[in-house]
Amino acid sequence: MDIKQIQELVKLINKTSIGEITIEEDGKKITIKQKNDPVQNIIASSGPSYPQMAAPAPSASPVTAATTQEPTKNDSKTDHYVTIKSPMIGTFYRQAGPGKPIFANVDEVITPGKVVCIIEAMKLFNEIESEVKGRIVKVLVEDASPVEYDQPLFLVDPA
Repeated sequence: MDIKQIQELVKLINKTSIGEITIEEDGKKITIKQKNDPVQNIIASSGPSYPQMAAPAPSASPVTAATTQEPTKNDSKTDHYVTIKSPMIGTFYRQAGPGKPIFANVDEVITPGKVVCIIEAMKLFNEIESEVKGRIVKVLVEDASPVEYDQPLFLVDPA
């Protein structure tokens, strides 16, 4: 199954009330689950030697980053920081392209809905939006680096 067929399946799921579909072909298994929001997860695996990959719905709907409290080494200064994590596997970019402005810098105040980075997955560039209000304390990933699902990207001080 190629990328275009997977994208068509995601579009079909978006237009219907189907909650989940699993397709197995040539030893590869693809599961598409519909969430309450318009973001889709596609999980593809082919045996134990390949890692799971997650891809978003077409870029018409922005993807938002998951946020959770960052567990730390009992350092009271960082206990209250919120972590913006990667919602997918892909390549992390801090700007839309060479010579373009950086989406979010250290000490910059962000609000919910502000794009903080782009993650490229399967030739799709997905804008990652903040779900929290606060000041960026630290960027945890180098530009153009690969990221994993749920990997911390930014530390935000919500104060």
